[in-house]
Amino acid sequence: MLENLKKKSALFLIFSNLIPLYGVFFQNWDAFWIVLLYWTENLIIGFFNVLRMAFVRVPQSNRKSWKATYDPFFIFHYGAFCGGHGLFIMVLFRKDPGSLFDKSAWPFFFFFIELLLNVIKKVLEIFPKEMIIPFIALFLSHGFSFVYNFFIKGEYRNTNSKDQMAKPYTRIVVLHIAIIAGALPVMYLGSPVYLLVVLILIKIIIDLYLHNKEHKKFQIKQISTGDN
Repeated sequence: MLENLKKKSALFLIFSNLIPLYGVFFQNWDAFWIVLLYWTENLIIGFFNVLRMAFVRVPQSNRKSWKATYDPFFIFHYGAFCGGHGLFIMVLFRKDPGSLFDKSAWPFFFFFIELLLNVIKKVLEIFPKEMIIPFIALFLSHGFSFVYNFFIKGEYRNTNSKDQMAKPYTRIVVLHIAIIAGALPVMYLGSPVYLLVVLILIKIIIDLYLHNKEHKKFQIKQISTGDN
């Protein structure tokens, strides 16, 4: 049964990443919309990572200090990272970011969180309504992986808040460097359909590889610790 769920998790990931093909073929989405959709996936990843950090095993004696330190720090740091990343995409693809970074009303480094909220607001303003479908599909895919890998397979037993806090960054940085590197020439060439399809397939291949690599580490750790 667990092996069957593992296959379903991979198939769910592939299927959710294929849905943007509908936008490419029937809604005239270009490289910018594809990259922006994948940026919204970062928010989904961050959401489920916060849940993972909330449920990881923490020594009872250190529980309050760990939760009070790592959880808020991740929300702040990851939120700032996503805000800066979103602004970078807007500028890179020569889209008008508006006043995302002007006259911050939030003090000190909290303006990065304000930036994130402004980027999200901007994305909601310009996002085609049809993009809600692939967004929901990506959310459900990550949700399925969260339930299956983290709880059913017991990954929560072999991690902690400190380690879990760092996990999203490697996947996001590697994935988006590849996506943007591929998207820029596609945009320069006028976003031909066949190249957009290639871009989506590249994202699926890299995403699947990183997904399997991440969860395979937990399997090895479970074997080494004797967990079942």
